Amino acid sequence: MPRIRPRLIALAALAALAILTATSCSLGSDRTKEATGTPAAAEEPSRISIPDIGVRSRLLRLGLNSDDTVQVPPPEKGMTAGWYTGSAKPGTPGAAVIIGHNDTRDGKAVFHDLGKVGKGTAIDVERGDGKVLRFTVTGTETVDKSAFPTRKVYGSTSDRVLRLVTCAGDLDAQGHPVRNLIVYASLRT
Repeated sequence: MPRIRPRLIALAALAALAILTATSCSLGSDRTKEATGTPAAAEEPSRISIPDIGVRSRLLRLGLNSDDTVQVPPPEKGMTAGWYTGSAKPGTPGAAVIIGHNDTRDGKAVFHDLGKVGKGTAIDVERGDGKVLRFTVTGTETVDKSAFPTRKVYGSTSDRVLRLVTCAGDLDAQGHPVRNLIVYASLRT
């Protein structure tokens, strides 16, 4: 029985993360706790850069909201992306997840042009110790939030990968985008 419990816990965590798809891109979510700007530890990511689309952003540290959804950067920090601290540290085995807004009520946000990246695009992640890790885009995917590939984005892997997540698509009746854009990237070796 001890082997089942960790698996059930992992599945429950993935199910909780799936709720992200319904709430992550609200432009003014009142359920979003303030993301922290705590400086990164040496091995944690502190900045992201995607030169091909002009992205250069420091990274907020994002956790979980009280309802177990993943935090997103506050709308007033739309030009700042955030690293989900429940994911892997970039460069270590696992999927590191960075989340950013596409748009806010004030206009374009940090990941507004993320849809322009393609296979082979370079993504640089700087750690707190100044080391820069270069990732290469391996693919992109746009999905309905109701069909968000939680396991594919947040699930366990022995590879050293990066996932960027933002909103995309038309707005629903509440003014929230109905789709997510996911960028998949692998660490260059």
